[in-house]
Amino acid sequence: MNNNTGTSLWQIAIQKFKRSKTGMFSFWYIVLCGFIAVFCYVLAPDNSNSANQMHLEIHSKPPGFSVQLLSIPSEVKNQQSWFSIFMKGKQNSSTEIPIKSFSVKNNQLEVIKYSDGLPKEFPASYEKYIQQKTFYLGTDKYGRDLLSRLLIGARISFFIGFIAVFISLLIGIPIGAIAGYFGGKIDDFIMWVINITWSIPTLLLVIAITLALGKGFWQVFIAVGLTMWVEVARVVRGQVITTKQQQYVEAAKALGFSDFRIIFKHILPNILAPIIVISAANFAAAILIESGLSFLGIGAQPPTPSWGAMIKNHYNYIILGKPFLALIPGLAIMSLVMAFMLIGNTLRDALDVKA
Repeated sequence: MNNNTGTSLWQIAIQKFKRSKTGMFSFWYIVLCGFIAVFCYVLAPDNSNSANQMHLEIHSKPPGFSVQLLSIPSEVKNQQSWFSIFMKGKQNSSTEIPIKSFSVKNNQLEVIKYSDGLPKEFPASYEKYIQQKTFYLGTDKYGRDLLSRLLIGARISFFIGFIAVFISLLIGIPIGAIAGYFGGKIDDFIMWVINITWSIPTLLLVIAITLALGKGFWQVFIAVGLTMWVEVARVVRGQVITTKQQQYVEAAKALGFSDFRIIFKHILPNILAPIIVISAANFAAAILIESGLSFLGIGAQPPTPSWGAMIKNHYNYIILGKPFLALIPGLAIMSLVMAFMLIGNTLRDALDVKA
């Protein structure tokens, strides 16, 4: 295959992809989620670390709830770089007190607290720290801004897909290519390992790896990635077995090229289409697995926001008349997974050379 033909085939695939409305909608939705995941602390109304600013007095409030807040500046001054705030949010944010009303008397600011209706006095200069705040998606059971936690939780769900898929490709492609190219006992041994791994339930294997590595943010990423390589390896193995019979591979062998060069320079570039499709499906699967782990309590640990953990904390509110607390993160998971499944189906059709 010459370069001109290769380029034209990819151009045809891109044109077919652009003609699909569902594919393009899914693509731009994923781009939007990726933008939110990267700039979550910039976009979040509560940019404290993990959006963990609690207001127990106003817990479980509906979307659109508005209240006056007195923000008392933190006495601890911690110099943070913009990059640290961008990655982790503000470490020492101000203390926010919900209030019903306020008045200034005798150089003293008197506020009526939202919780018990009792007055409390502050210096008159604190009046400038009072502001009206609207919680556009309401507050959770700890009085935290649900919108902020949803935006920051997107970083967990989105990046676990990238890291898990990257790990699965890093392991699955070489193993599958070696098994399919060399065959024989090497193929038998690799397939034995793949079948053993395949026979273990994915969630059970992820739980075992997570418990071995410890609970945490990166441990979950690695655990999910280490369980998804078998699918990639099986797909690559099947494609290599078929592709190695082609004439250009035989010509490369006759020219004395090394096996490594034949596999990675000649075979793999021609089987990228099914690898791209399986990667899109694995991306969606990784998001679901992470959400399941967080729901079970062994995913990202509190106070780190995670969509699965948000459902776990609020699923009982469905029967208590406040279903939005669990439905909103559930819809976020469903929409992102569906977008990756739709884009995977569109890529499969666009990259199908028989179509």
